[in-house]
Amino acid sequence: MSKNDSLQVDNQRLAEAWARTLPTVLNASDRAEVKADEAESNVIRIHIATAGRSNYSFDFKCTYVDSREVQVELVDVEREGTTVDERTDIIQTLVDDYVRHIHECAQQLHAFTHS
Repeated sequence: MSKNDSLQVDNQRLAEAWARTLPTVLNASDRAEVKADEAESNVIRIHIATAGRSNYSFDFKCTYVDSREVQVELVDVEREGTTVDERTDIIQTLVDDYVRHIHECAQQLHAFTHS
């Protein structure tokens, strides 16, 4: 990665841009919180709470590999505050869906991150 392709945006401003954009690609009833990672400047933390009776919440670590590409890792899945097995089909389907939405959001923010 060349130096000029690294992420040049303050991660607090980046988190704010994500917080504005991510809800536009998620289901209207899902809630998302985005925070800048305090230890790593190229990382944002994403918390998504599903609506409805399932009460699942997902925590993702979103790392900018460069100014355009993100790597998304699932950190935790909880249901009503209790960690659940993320290997079940329904959880995997939701995780895949959210990872796709996170990548979609990153694409929408290219103009912001790749300046």
